[in-house]
Amino acid sequence: MPTFAYPFFLILLLLVPAAGWWYWKKGFKKEATLKFSDLSPWRPTFKVRLMEVLPLFRLLAFTALIIAMARPLLLFKKEEVKGEGIDIFLVMDVSNSMLAEDLLPNRLEACKEVAEAFVKKRRFDRIGVTIFSGEAFTQCPITTDHRVVTEFLAGLRTDLFEEQGTAIGMGLASSVNRLKDSQAKSKVIVLLTDGDNNAGYIPPLTAAELARKYGIRVYTIGVGTDGFAKMPFMQRANGEMVYRNVRVEINEELLNEIANMTGGRYFRAKSTEVLQEVYEAIDELEKTEIEITTISRTAEAFYPFVEMALAFLLLEWLATNLFMRRLP
Repeated sequence: MPTFAYPFFLILLLLVPAAGWWYWKKGFKKEATLKFSDLSPWRPTFKVRLMEVLPLFRLLAFTALIIAMARPLLLFKKEEVKGEGIDIFLVMDVSNSMLAEDLLPNRLEACKEVAEAFVKKRRFDRIGVTIFSGEAFTQCPITTDHRVVTEFLAGLRTDLFEEQGTAIGMGLASSVNRLKDSQAKSKVIVLLTDGDNNAGYIPPLTAAELARKYGIRVYTIGVGTDGFAKMPFMQRANGEMVYRNVRVEINEELLNEIANMTGGRYFRAKSTEVLQEVYEAIDELEKTEIEITTISRTAEAFYPFVEMALAFLLLEWLATNLFMRRLP
């Protein structure tokens, strides 16, 4: 990044247009006032054209010298980041019920969008993604490459599993297995679901007990309104979508117990706006301790301008003494 050691010298640049105007007026006054019917014998020669350019060489040399006097510097900044980040796993429910439209455009799309914004805020943390429906698997291993994480989140769909259901315990246990050997100062799981555990062979509280054993904090989020929610059921031949109302069956007692067992918190998100507030609250609760040291270094950059000034002055001297010499 360029800067100047003595920027006050730059005010002298205001003299450049004034000098240019003076040279122009001086040359204008020297123009002949006689009129001729035919100017072909007096067409401007190379020397005449060169004489018109000579003041330009002086102005350019003057400009370069002023900039050199201001002493331009190249400023280099380097940030050294020291500290301990947090290892975070996002555990996302991708069962068919996540297509319900009580959050717009539907639960899954709203959760993906808010989760992506959360990931972008956590600059110094390692983040992974586990998804679950009737079973569970790690969609994105834990990484500091947040671009990869957001790409995986953007690609989440409800048809990634053949077996449907809500295997909360499997999703939680899969993430615990990924985090148990982490050396991070803090290990966190954010588990999001819109239902009750009804699939998988690992009970959710067993998985929560494992999380507590390995010092992993679990924040749980229940997504959905109260009562019933509109959900796409089938598409007719004419392309029209048929909807049906399905009951919202979030096991808040279970999600609360998982959070309390592990030192986390349970949140209920009944709208996209509340879901954003939930992730912002988790972001505040899990602050990453980072120390940033900025190292500045400068390099002199006035030499090229001195060389330019000398080059223009040399060009003027050569033009004057080689091409425009006058006999005594």
